[in-house]
Amino acid sequence: MQEFCAARRWLAALILVLPVCTLQAAPPASSGWASRPEVVEFVREMVDKHGFDQAGLIDVFDRTRTADLALKLIAPPPATGKRSWSAYRARFVEPVRIRDGLRFWREQADPIRRASERFGVPQEIIVAIIGVETVYGRNTGDFKVMDALTTLAFDYPRRAPFFREELEQFLLLSRDAAVDPLQWRGSYAGAIGLPQFMPGSIRRHAIDFDGDGRVDLRTSASDAVGSVARFLSNHGWRPGEPTYFQAIVEDEARARPAVEAGVPPKLSLTELAALGVSSPQSIAGAEPLSLIDLPDGDKPTQYVLGTNNFWVITRYNRSYFYAMSVIDLARALKDAANAPQPGKRPVER
Repeated sequence: MQEFCAARRWLAALILVLPVCTLQAAPPASSGWASRPEVVEFVREMVDKHGFDQAGLIDVFDRTRTADLALKLIAPPPATGKRSWSAYRARFVEPVRIRDGLRFWREQADPIRRASERFGVPQEIIVAIIGVETVYGRNTGDFKVMDALTTLAFDYPRRAPFFREELEQFLLLSRDAAVDPLQWRGSYAGAIGLPQFMPGSIRRHAIDFDGDGRVDLRTSASDAVGSVARFLSNHGWRPGEPTYFQAIVEDEARARPAVEAGVPPKLSLTELAALGVSSPQSIAGAEPLSLIDLPDGDKPTQYVLGTNNFWVITRYNRSYFYAMSVIDLARALKDAANAPQPGKRPVER
């Protein structure tokens, strides 16, 4: 009964009228969010900027709860040891993700092929991103997105502007979909669905790829596949180009300025050579590159030369470890798909 009334109140906010609900239930204890000055100001901005109904939006914040666990999970871990590329990679390039990835690839062969052809992104990269993000939909998160985003927007000063923007986008997304914001589930950071898109990315890059007239990244694998490919394409993916080249670093201290230059790639082969950086591979053309360092605990640091497409993957997640894990899982998936398997048909590409 209470959920019915809440849904009516939210839909009323969408059409800018006051709610009418004749079936009354005892309201839950107030969370306190709706009375906080910064939330009141945020609501006023949403009313002025996007035409939200103030009473309806205040009601949404009244039903929102503080996600204490989200604050704990998003906090940077204490610096207790050296970063290890090998340990990080092993979490994602592993038998379960390869096995389940091949199954996902076969089951979604048609949308994966269509997405690759339309957006120019290799099939294995699309599959690998969904594998790294949620193990092909197995782990999409069980936090209430409204709770998580509100908590991080107003109680996590370190990244408050980012999460306030995502909260704004999330409320717009909910209004567009005519869904009560409290019904969405996702990660502790507010990411949603198989590809773990933030609300702003859903509104900018997600696509209805199964033709049912709506975008659904939570249950439609086709929409997830098409949206991942479109995201990478919109960020400048270049079809047919590599993601990186092997790097040889003569002296780490001398090469440090190249590492600190970061991404996107901006260094020429000549500039890299002046810093003692080269590649055993033949690199055609004059496209700029970036020197990517992969610290590996007590082992020597590994280096690669990142291309534009490496940088595009970091638009999904800024971590170099993340980008290389996607690339390595994609390679492992492609190798496994091409390997002879008695009694099984290979993935059609």
